[in-house]
Amino acid sequence: MDLSYILNHLGEDREGYFNAVAPPVVQTSNFAFPTVEAMRRGLREEFSYPAYTRGVNPTVEMLREKMAALEGAEDALVFASGSGAIASAVMSNVNSGDHIVSVRDPYTWTNILFSKLLPGFGVETTFIDGCDPANFEKAIKANTRILYLESPNSFTFELQDLGAVSEIARRRGVLTMIDNSYSGPLYQQPLKMGIALSIHSATKYIGGHSDTMGGVVCGSREMMRRIFDSGYMTLGGVAAPFNAWLLLRGLRTLALRMERSSDSTAKIIGFLEKQPEVEKIYYPLYKGNPQYELARRQMTKAGGLFTVALRAASVEQVERFCDSLKRFLLAVSWGGHESLVMPRCLGMPPGSTQEGYNLVRFYIGLEDPEVLTEDLRQALNTLRY
Repeated sequence: MDLSYILNHLGEDREGYFNAVAPPVVQTSNFAFPTVEAMRRGLREEFSYPAYTRGVNPTVEMLREKMAALEGAEDALVFASGSGAIASAVMSNVNSGDHIVSVRDPYTWTNILFSKLLPGFGVETTFIDGCDPANFEKAIKANTRILYLESPNSFTFELQDLGAVSEIARRRGVLTMIDNSYSGPLYQQPLKMGIALSIHSATKYIGGHSDTMGGVVCGSREMMRRIFDSGYMTLGGVAAPFNAWLLLRGLRTLALRMERSSDSTAKIIGFLEKQPEVEKIYYPLYKGNPQYELARRQMTKAGGLFTVALRAASVEQVERFCDSLKRFLLAVSWGGHESLVMPRCLGMPPGSTQEGYNLVRFYIGLEDPEVLTEDLRQALNTLRY
């Protein structure tokens, strides 16, 4: 299936809803059955038949089908948030006494899941530098069940060699899963490189308008059934029909938005690399990235998220730089129409010299890149005083 077909036609039975161009929001919690036997069958097949919206809802199912196709997966499940998707995927595949190997410094709430929540249920996690595949091999134990990846991660964008790690996992009989939110389903497809589960914060590029939240897990139908029967139905962190409808709306323009963001980012990085106030640029497809060739092999483009290390003498200087920006919003997340800035020093006290105090993450949205460049130019001037 070509991309245009997936985004605009797959799963859309327009004849079933008055030939409306936009799909309906099936805003119901419950579904009725004509007979007892039909109800019996529906409840027995709740994985694929609408009986109760916590399980299957037609609007959510449309998104589920499209996301699976975009990732080249057999199936997908849609959640209320990215962290909900990660938690359900992980918790559905471990038991007390099991072990996880994770890249170090994963997304904040993934880190909390591994370091605070799961230990209370007897699940241990070892955090490693994932840049070297051999570190995964060394960390695997007899009770290891999951190798957890985040490639690229969401601040300094370290990558893992997905093919090499998936081969290690295959030999050792361990499940692999990746947070693929940075690249989205268009710019990296981990399942084709042997990874078992690809997870997205659909709040980011897939939604694209900063007005809804969602998460998606993509993989084999067998694995989706396993998660459905465990974390999905039990924890109940599923997407509401209207949220799924907003995510479907976002998919219509996904390719255009990501292309615009990527192209604008290339122009802005081209400006920043010439500025004396910029010490270093972190971006997977930046030629100064030591993992540049790996990024080129695994990713088609790198989207709009990058980080710079400023030549700033203090946290106060970093804050002054960020506060002086007029076209960038100070906010978390990424993937919407608006450009964002987030300094790492947010969690540091004034006067801190903690490592990374001078790192500032940017997301480039859909604004005119020339306007954003001029805004950056005037903000960089504040570092000269």
